[in-house]
Amino acid sequence: MLVLLVGAGAACSESDPEAQTPGLAARGTTMTTAKPARQDLDNRVSLTGRVTMNPVFGVVAPVAGQIRYRDVDPPEGTPTKPTRVASIWAKGKSHRLDVPAGAAFAGRLVDDRSNVTVGMPVVSAKRIGYALVAEIDGAQAYQISDSLATVQAQIKNGPGPFACKVLGTIAALPAGTIPDPPAPEPTTDPSAGPGALPVPPVLPPPDRRQPVEPSESTGMRLVCTAPAKVKLINGATATLEVVTARAKNALVLPVEAVAGGQGSGKVDVVGPDGTRQTRDVVLGLSDGKVVQVKSGLTGDETVAVPGPDLPPAKPAPGQPGGPADPMGGK
Repeated sequence: MLVLLVGAGAACSESDPEAQTPGLAARGTTMTTAKPARQDLDNRVSLTGRVTMNPVFGVVAPVAGQIRYRDVDPPEGTPTKPTRVASIWAKGKSHRLDVPAGAAFAGRLVDDRSNVTVGMPVVSAKRIGYALVAEIDGAQAYQISDSLATVQAQIKNGPGPFACKVLGTIAALPAGTIPDPPAPEPTTDPSAGPGALPVPPVLPPPDRRQPVEPSESTGMRLVCTAPAKVKLINGATATLEVVTARAKNALVLPVEAVAGGQGSGKVDVVGPDGTRQTRDVVLGLSDGKVVQVKSGLTGDETVAVPGPDLPPAKPAPGQPGGPADPMGGK
């Protein structure tokens, strides 16, 4: 008789819809909370690069105007000073355009006396020696285009991290061109009479310096140079890290406490009695662990972790569960 009663009690307990599974809290219970904190925050983009000999990079127009190229002689060695290669004329004023020291002129990228815009690549140059080169795609280009002042490099199984100085622009470059030197014109001996044949021009002695080869086209790439004390080996793999944005003393929360992204989100603020109130917040930078809260919180709140569940998107017209198709579909 006792056994039957125990068994019946167990059966009733299993069928009771109000029974709770031991060890699990009720749905919606706040398991943990977080307080907003303040810290410096930055966004970083990591690129895979390689140590490269004599890479090509682009020099851009400093202002909008008309470009006028100069004839550039092949260097006799590694230039130790900037080399003037063109001028940009704007509003009657000339703006000098130089290839930096340590690099040689490698080609014109637009026609002489063309109108150019500020930031447009107009000259290609060749770094003489080692540099680090990372190929980039369009999405990365727009992230880092205005953030090239701070680049850190790490050679795989080698030296680093160290500051890497960026050369030129990250824009893709067309093939460069180098004009041929003008041919000397024949002259006439002034002492000769009428009908005298022109005197053949006196050709200059052959230039035994290594000629400048025009540059080939390149994709979008970041080229930077390491400090002189850093030992580089051609072909070594490297990681280049570009800081794209910084925020000082930012108000941050763990990313798990925030729902949403791309500038806007929601958090659940927990009151003294344990109730939740969902608030809209404006988001900023994130390093993957914390996210900046630009507005919506004062910093004194207690926030639930995990954050609120966003409502599911409404089905589109014509899809199951969605509104009827205005064209007559279901």
